[in-house]
Amino acid sequence: MRAVTYQGPDTVGLEQVKDAQLPDDLGAVVRVTAAGICGSDLHIYHGHGFSDDIGYPLGHEAVGQVVEIGSRVARFEVGDRVLVPASVGCVFCAACATGHVTACEHRRQPWKEFCYGMSHRLPGSQAELVAVPHADRNLFTVAPSVSDDAALALTDNAPTAWYGARRAGVGPGDTVVVIGGGPVGQLAVQSAFLQGAARVLIAEPVDHRREEAESLGAEPIDAADPKAHIRELTAGEGADAVIEAVGRDETIALAISAARRAGRVSVIGVSQNDAFPFRMQAVQTKELQFCAGLCSAQRELPTLLALTAAGRLDPAVVVSHHLALAEAPAGYAMLAERAAGVGKIVLRPDGAVA
Repeated sequence: MRAVTYQGPDTVGLEQVKDAQLPDDLGAVVRVTAAGICGSDLHIYHGHGFSDDIGYPLGHEAVGQVVEIGSRVARFEVGDRVLVPASVGCVFCAACATGHVTACEHRRQPWKEFCYGMSHRLPGSQAELVAVPHADRNLFTVAPSVSDDAALALTDNAPTAWYGARRAGVGPGDTVVVIGGGPVGQLAVQSAFLQGAARVLIAEPVDHRREEAESLGAEPIDAADPKAHIRELTAGEGADAVIEAVGRDETIALAISAARRAGRVSVIGVSQNDAFPFRMQAVQTKELQFCAGLCSAQRELPTLLALTAAGRLDPAVVVSHHLALAEAPAGYAMLAERAAGVGKIVLRPDGAVA
């Protein structure tokens, strides 16, 4: 099969690799009809990955059709249209039974990675086929009314955004600051409003991303001096809740400064800084509730699938480009450069990009 593989810093390529195989009698194989390039894939693209491997298929966002299932799979049949959540759980433990797959009790199993596309251990979904372990936990049926674009955003970006807003305790009447206007940030704007926010402010230096958030109802924060502008927009108080969707030291620091006294900060941007200079004095003196984590998509998806089917949530709004699988190197470069108008890039293994 063809797959987009990691070849070294700033280099990906389309290669012929071994076809995805049924993992075992609990797994499934999905023929991919749409795969996403995620902002977090750029960590790997720039050479800051999670293993020293090269040549493994990338990607952790996929929509497709089940083409093979193991004998012990109960919830799915060949031919089902499904989405593949980025996070991976098991069908055995109590944590995964509640959807909290980041707390899986079987993380040390040979097949187990938290996410696809980080090494050869669990090859990614930017490919013609993807092998799904423990399919009854790691697949979700997609209603015919939900488009591939919407379903693809539901594999990772929308659950992460919803999780970020939920962990920030967003409630009726709140003023919320969202830091970062990529796909997760755009969906965090929607999530905050759906969870009751009265106002959402967006901190994003890239013009087109800031404008997209404005079209969703967010108020722009001046990128030249975001701290001062947040104070101005909140009458000197700061925001009730802050959702940080970037993961850089400076944006996490901005999140802490943007929250009001006794406010709430939720960090969902992926940070790889083991020595992050946490501003403990600021957090303590402001009595902030500070949380950070990685989303268990399985926990959030039942709510988000219902909201999407009802037309309350529009995950597809973040999609900007459709490319053939062979165009993945150009897609990665576009995303890395924050090229004008680039949001979520969808790769189509079948080449149908019109």
